[in-house]
Amino acid sequence: MSSGKSKQKDVYQVLKRPVITEKSQVMKDELNQVTFEVHKDANKIDIARAVEQIFKVKVVKVNTQTVAAKPKRLGKHLGVRPEWKKATVTLAAGEAIDFYGEV
Repeated sequence: MSSGKSKQKDVYQVLKRPVITEKSQVMKDELNQVTFEVHKDANKIDIARAVEQIFKVKVVKVNTQTVAAKPKRLGKHLGVRPEWKKATVTLAAGEAIDFYGEV
């Protein structure tokens, strides 16, 4: 029988990769928000904790979205792109995450 508490996830399994698109770069520059692909079972608390521990920044807010699976076709063959979860993390004022490194 479960006690209602979930096992804490490893922070490196919660965050899969940053989502780097034109829209995410605008959000990063103008709104101080960073977007990540995250584990399907991760909740907002897990995501905030992972970002704070890995990047040493202060997280203000986390929004999550499940991106639906898309049917795709290559010639006569049908396939489906998998469903995935993304998180948009709002950082505190003055905080930043640099994915490219200083040049």
